[in-house]
Amino acid sequence: MIPYFGGFGYGLWFDPTYLLVLAGAVLSMMASGLVNSTFQKYSHVRSRMGITGAEVARRLLQSQGIYDVTVQAVRGQLTDHYDPRTRTVNLSEVVYAQPSVAAIGVAAHECGHAIQDNAGYVPLRLRAAFVPIANLGSKLSWPLIILGLVIGMTPFIQVGIWMFVLALLFQIITLPVEFNASRRAVRLLDQTGILAGQEIGQTRKVLGAAAFTYVAAAMASVLQLLRLVILFGGRRRDD
Repeated sequence: MIPYFGGFGYGLWFDPTYLLVLAGAVLSMMASGLVNSTFQKYSHVRSRMGITGAEVARRLLQSQGIYDVTVQAVRGQLTDHYDPRTRTVNLSEVVYAQPSVAAIGVAAHECGHAIQDNAGYVPLRLRAAFVPIANLGSKLSWPLIILGLVIGMTPFIQVGIWMFVLALLFQIITLPVEFNASRRAVRLLDQTGILAGQEIGQTRKVLGAAAFTYVAAAMASVLQLLRLVILFGGRRRDD
């Protein structure tokens, strides 16, 4: 007898669409492992100038004529982010206080977002406007799909899939925002002389690994969407 592994509509057969979910999970784990190992490696490489991530952030912002953005420390590991609502560059404690190449790269990246905000960078504005829509999509997608399965109503499943698409679109919009912030960061670190020589290449590796996490997350969501389409795309015809 063929063992039962679950799945929708496959009865006793193994659901091959689980391979898509598995591929996405493996990709996400690889990205997470890469960013953590790369950051740890270059967090032990002290920059030649010996200034902390917080000092770098303030220098870069001032070099662009930005004086109304606050740089502050937040708890957690790699919790760094820029908040356009409060105009704050929030750096994790290790990035805030360390003079390493890794810390400087991450701090500069978050400054890249502040510079985008100051310049009215369109993809950043689009992402900010899309946040409530994406949050709605991520909260409602699976409950609607599960509800549709339980009560046997295809429209709920279809709406749930479209909610999932909205969340995926946010991830896709995020990609150019993150890549652009990293390019701005590396260029400014080079132009200001804060990093030089091989330090620039090392910072690119740190930021490249961080960017890969966004790519991996988006790809995992695409694979999940493909699975949903395979499982439920023909239900209207079958019903």
